[in-house]
Amino acid sequence: MQEKAFNTQTKNALFRLPRPDWWRGSVFLITLLLSLPVLVIFSFVFTPSGEVWRHLADTVLASYISNSLILLIGVALGTLLIGVSTAWVVTATVFPGRRIFEWALLLPMAMPAYIIAYTYTGMLDFAGPIQTALREAFGWGFGDYFFPDIRSLWGAIIMLTLVLYPYVYLLARAAFLEQSACVLDVGRSLGLGPWKVLFKVALPLARPAIITGLSLALMETLADFGTVQYFGVDTFTTGIFRTWLGLGDSAAAAQLSAMLLVFVFTLVVIERWSRRQAQYHNSQNYKPMPRITLTPGRAAITFIVCLLPVLFGFILPATQLMYWSIETAGEMIDSSFFSLIFNSLMLAGSAAVIALLIALLMAYGKRLRGNVAMNTAVRIAAMGYAVPGTVLAVGVMIPFAWFDNVLDAWMREQFGISTGLLLSGTIVGLLFAYSVRFLSVSVQTVEAGLGKIKLSMDDAGRSLGYSPMQVLRHIHLPMMRSSLLTALLMVFVDVLKELPATLMLRPFNFNTLAVRAYELAGDERLADAASAAIAIVLVGIIPVIMLSRSIARAQPGEQHAA
Repeated sequence: MQEKAFNTQTKNALFRLPRPDWWRGSVFLITLLLSLPVLVIFSFVFTPSGEVWRHLADTVLASYISNSLILLIGVALGTLLIGVSTAWVVTATVFPGRRIFEWALLLPMAMPAYIIAYTYTGMLDFAGPIQTALREAFGWGFGDYFFPDIRSLWGAIIMLTLVLYPYVYLLARAAFLEQSACVLDVGRSLGLGPWKVLFKVALPLARPAIITGLSLALMETLADFGTVQYFGVDTFTTGIFRTWLGLGDSAAAAQLSAMLLVFVFTLVVIERWSRRQAQYHNSQNYKPMPRITLTPGRAAITFIVCLLPVLFGFILPATQLMYWSIETAGEMIDSSFFSLIFNSLMLAGSAAVIALLIALLMAYGKRLRGNVAMNTAVRIAAMGYAVPGTVLAVGVMIPFAWFDNVLDAWMREQFGISTGLLLSGTIVGLLFAYSVRFLSVSVQTVEAGLGKIKLSMDDAGRSLGYSPMQVLRHIHLPMMRSSLLTALLMVFVDVLKELPATLMLRPFNFNTLAVRAYELAGDERLADAASAAIAIVLVGIIPVIMLSRSIARAQPGEQHAA
């Protein structure tokens, strides 16, 4: 009997099929689903050109390309100038207000570009407070004086620079803080002054971080819709929106989207290449960088240099928005306003939870089955952050509309029942687009949290008989609470500010704070748009505070700063 039982067990072991790898299969399936919008967009590259595309190529395509390039160059110069200079002075010098500017220089990040554009238009147009005060002070009338038009390409460059320079400032400052004084002392021993040390030593060492911040700022520039549309600047994002909703040609809109993705992925390749070089730029013998005490004259100039971007990028527009909000509160804050808040919070909260769950599955699957294929799958799934909202909306709507039409036709033929729209033009389509767009934020945060947990903790859990899911639930999640909360808040705020994808994919008669601010501004009701705009700004301050506190805790130079 024992020999028979042994032979039976041996036979079962030999012919037992391998158990499916649930983690690996889930990661690959999610990657395929989240890659669908980009794959759909690129598939239209090979679609024969139609009449609409030929019309676009003959009339406006050249202006889309030239304006987008000018916008990129202008924002690049502006963000580099402001971001790098302010990061260096708050890191390497001592002047009055330095402690405040360390975090205050991040505040413009809470101000979406389209909101600051609406605000400055209301302040600077003919009926605004500035021109009105000038006419009253000097007795001028219409046509008696020249005043620059903010609604222009250069105006869009300034607006985007004011809110995007914190990307460069944030990463440049982190890179400067990580640089050891041992390295900088070499430059000073050669007779280099503080500014020569910056240009010949500190900047080359910080180059990968600066390029990463610049790439993020430029990707946001390419993704911007509200600012350029309101200012009447023809770019790819406005062209995609008009082609999709105005001309009703999904193929031409997808082909424009594919051209825009070429710009985006070029930036991504540059950023990845630069990041590879970062491993050579760290000093093993860390010594805190001594700060240079500036003379009173230079300290005053430095104070002004740091004050101006905070003043124009946050203080002035936030003050104007608060004034307008108080002035119009009686008319604008009613039951419909609270429904806007509910819709916005519901969408942002749902998208944040979905993105967090997907990020947990993918990051933990990568930890369990870490290999080239898994790592590549996670990186591809997290590439959605580089895809502009208008492009993403087109890439989501086309396959979802196809599925709805095919299913509806089949149900009508088989059962005489119309299923209607199940995916396209629904909350489902919006949440899917948000998941694609902002999964990268959750994945990076969750991976950072998992990276702090030693693999021996996994082994200890498995030795107690826990399954991988039980190890995640009972060991990892309690240890990652702060990282999970950070991921939730970051995605929550990003979704709250998102405009183009929401505008193109939202259900009929469904509005959010961002959409309502856009609609009111489009009707030139800028003061009425302030209540929705200031709500978005106030919520956007949350990740700014988190970023500032994380830098203060994490960077070694801060531990020794006086």
